[in-house]
Amino acid sequence: MSRGDGRLTEINFDGIIGPSHNYAGLSPGNLAATRNRGRTAHPRAAALQGVAKMRANLKLGLTQGVLLPHARPDHRWLASLATDYAAAPGHLQAQAMSASAMWAANAATVSPGPDTADGRCHLTVANLATLPHRSHEWPETLAQLRLAFADPAFAVHAPISAPFGDEGAANHMRLAATHDAPGVEIFVYGTSGGPFPARQHRDASGAIARRHGLDPGRTLFVQQSEAAIAAGAFHNDVVAVANGRVLFAHEHAFADKQRFYDDLRAAFPEVEIVEVPAAQVSLEDAIASYLFNAQLVALPSGETALIVPEEAHETPSVRGWLEAHVAGNGPIRRVEVVDVRQSMANGGGPACLRLRVVADPATVDPRFLVDAARLDVIAQVIEAHWPEAISAQAIGDPALVARIERARRALLEALETVELIDR
Repeated sequence: MSRGDGRLTEINFDGIIGPSHNYAGLSPGNLAATRNRGRTAHPRAAALQGVAKMRANLKLGLTQGVLLPHARPDHRWLASLATDYAAAPGHLQAQAMSASAMWAANAATVSPGPDTADGRCHLTVANLATLPHRSHEWPETLAQLRLAFADPAFAVHAPISAPFGDEGAANHMRLAATHDAPGVEIFVYGTSGGPFPARQHRDASGAIARRHGLDPGRTLFVQQSEAAIAAGAFHNDVVAVANGRVLFAHEHAFADKQRFYDDLRAAFPEVEIVEVPAAQVSLEDAIASYLFNAQLVALPSGETALIVPEEAHETPSVRGWLEAHVAGNGPIRRVEVVDVRQSMANGGGPACLRLRVVADPATVDPRFLVDAARLDVIAQVIEAHWPEAISAQAIGDPALVARIERARRALLEALETVELIDR
């Protein structure tokens, strides 16, 4: 596969959906995960849907990478709680078994080299401190990122200390004229979500901006609206996404949108703000369809495209708005539809599954980059080893645990990343 030509490009690193993918309903505020709690999940189908999405990205001319499933169940985390999987109560078994690291948008916050004081691409691993099942992801995420981005072009940082919750790129946006030009970085935090937790802390965002050496004049801190969080937008990327010159957001995404828009235009006059009115797409339809949890990408042609889940295409108000926007020559010129229904049922759309890193591909460990042939290898392992189904009653089954552990080992061996087996 190509190793790059020295130029910076946006690489989408998708999380490979792990063999423990299940519907335990562990995430308050994530309406899809709560609604589907207790249903039978299909890890093999889920992972193959993710591979198909990556294949579609490659066909669009995008550069594609992967992040790998974590060791599940997490025996080290259980040991820190003075138990093991067999003896742990059911809720700890479910939290130790969670495959939520598949949502790579929560892996880290990324600031490309053109934005940072030292010219390196900085990544700060998310602490995900708000919810127990995600709070133990960061050690393995850190190990993977330090392996994938070991080149001196990168600086990979440990998480911000709890209790300042940080959820990674899902609450961070970047706008820039080109990927290799200095950009404006936007950190979106919450203060209240009504009945649900606000997961991104303002102090965590501030600490990351300082750590990455960002220019204060090109760094914005924006409050997510309480109404959005209360409606089920547990991360900003459920109601807003940005790329290139385009900010794509729902009318009710931000607490003080006019102030934000004014500040953004002052920092980045080239910005094209595409706001979807609530009168045309309700907050409820936007969240249920994951219209904004889409991949907003720049194609090699220069066109801006939106990669949406099938649920968005099937929601009449959303489909109508998208068709009118494209027909009216809006900034988004193409809409691509992908099937990620298994992930969607757990509350993660196309954007949740990927972490964007602007870098020269030649500086990335090639084991974490994929082409069609490497995706074939991944798909073959999934088809041979991933469980076909996991019911809620099967979570504590020792035979299932053994199969999940064998499946992950088979993938890491196939991708020659065996040093991560015991992280």
